[in-house]
This record gives sequence, C-alpha cells and structure tokens, in this order.
Amino acid sequence: MAEFKKELFVIKGKDLEEMETISRPSLTFFQDAWRRFRKNKTAMIGLFIIALYALLSIFAPILSQYEYTATNSSLMNALPSLQHPFGCDSVGRDLWVRVWRGGRVSLSIGLVSALVNMCVGAVIGGLCGYYGGKLDMIVMRIVDILYGIPSLIITILVMMVLGKGVMALVVALCIVGWIGTCRFVRGEVYRLKEQDFVLAAKVMGVSDIVIILRHIIPNILGMMITNMCMAIPGAIFQEAFLSYIGVGIAAPDCSWGVLANEGIQYLIIYPQELYIPAMASCTTMLALNLLGDGLRDAVDPKLRGTE
Repeated sequence: MAEFKKELFVIKGKDLEEMETISRPSLTFFQDAWRRFRKNKTAMIGLFIIALYALLSIFAPILSQYEYTATNSSLMNALPSLQHPFGCDSVGRDLWVRVWRGGRVSLSIGLVSALVNMCVGAVIGGLCGYYGGKLDMIVMRIVDILYGIPSLIITILVMMVLGKGVMALVVALCIVGWIGTCRFVRGEVYRLKEQDFVLAAKVMGVSDIVIILRHIIPNILGMMITNMCMAIPGAIFQEAFLSYIGVGIAAPDCSWGVLANEGIQYLIIYPQELYIPAMASCTTMLALNLLGDGLRDAVDPKLRGTE
C-alpha cells in the first residue's frame, strides 16, 4: 500500500510539472533567446563592458573641458591626476579625452564594417545558396581565390590606394570581410531550402522573395547577429593594427591603434601612454567575444526546450 501511494505521488508530481510547463506563456524565438542570454553571467558582463565603453566614447569627449586636439606644453607626459585621469601625452593632450575619442572611432569602424559585411555577405550567400547553379559556382570560385590571399595584405593595398581616413579604412575592411558571412549564409540557406516547410511553400505557389523573407531569413537571423558580434573584434583589431603601423587613421583624428603607436615611443618612461589604450582595446575585444559566445548559446536551436 505504501509503495502504491508513493508511485501515485510520483505520477501526480509529474502531472503537475507537465501542467506547469503547459501553463507557461508562449515565448517567441527572441524572447526565449533573451531569457537564456540573461542567465549567462559572462555574456552579461561582456554586454555591460560594451555598453559602458560605448557611453564613455559618446559622452566623455562631449562633457570634458578639454579638446582631444588641444595641446599644453606645461603638461607634456603628465602623470594621471584628478584633472587628467589618464594623464597627458607627449605634447600635452588629455589622454582621457583622446582614449574615448579613439574608442568612438574604433567602435564605429568595427560596428559599421561588420554590419556592412553581414549585409553584403548575407545577400550574396543567400542568392548562391537558394538558386545555386552557375551563379553559385562562379561566386564560390571567386571566394576561394580571395580566401587564398591573406586579407591583411589586401586591406593594406587598398589603404595605399585610397589613402588614410575612416571611410577609406571601412571600405578596405569590407573588400574581403564579407567572404566568411557569405559562406556561412550560403550553407545555412542551402540546408534550409530542402526543409519540408520551404518545399511546402513552393508547392503552394509562394514566390521566392516571400519564402526568403518569411521562412529563411528569420531562421538564420539569430545566427547572423551572433556572427556579426564575433566579427566586430576582428575589425577592431585590424583597425588598431593598421593605425599602429601608420596606414590607418590619419591625424588629427585618433583611434586606439594611433594612441598605442604614439605611446610605444615612451614605453619605458611613461608606460601608461601605451597600456591604457591597449587595455581598452583588449577588454573591448574580450567583451565582444564573451557577448558573441553568449548570443551563440542563446540562439542555438539545439538548446531550445532543454531548460
């Protein structure tokens, strides 16, 4: 009798759990992804760092009483203080303003180039994956050729032709930056177009553009956003490297790479002039990688329904 009551209790417990699961409000894909993303502490830390750096990059140069180009010979290589939290550089410019002004440039270049690469790669890869045929063959051969050439060499050559500047750097980063997104989207679209819901839509006479907009893009949008977040650190690193070697951002504008290039000359005597912009760049790339990993786990269809 006791065993029967115990089994009955277990059965009722399972029924209650099933009823609670059924009674939960239905969530959309993005609501469910946000719910799982919030549980990822490292991803939330990365999001907090990126939001903090973005706010400082926007408002710190505006609210400061110093201009990022203003020089003061009496403050050359000044150490950090209350008036100048990061100190001053070799010509007396306030490093606090210049670091966050450089953050504005670096973050903007990384975001814009990653966004453009995602859009271009998604369009080209989507067309190749959906229609296939000669278009797919020609584009993929071009992609294979570009993959055989180091992207940094192509970027430097483009910068030498276009000159220095933010727009020239964005164009140079976008010349070959779309290739990875193109191959990724092509593979996903090629897989999705063979699924039953796409085949059913074709049988019902739905046009290709409607199928792409309503059935294929929503299924890969989450992974595309994740892929873009993972691409932003690479774009920031390339910008910092190109500016460091002198072919990136032109004076009087600045970026984290420009500040690192200026600070390396005084590494032994005034190491903070190099360490501060380098630390800002490194923590930004780390935070973006944490954010990208969290988004990848949040939008992974294999994890849906496992919690």
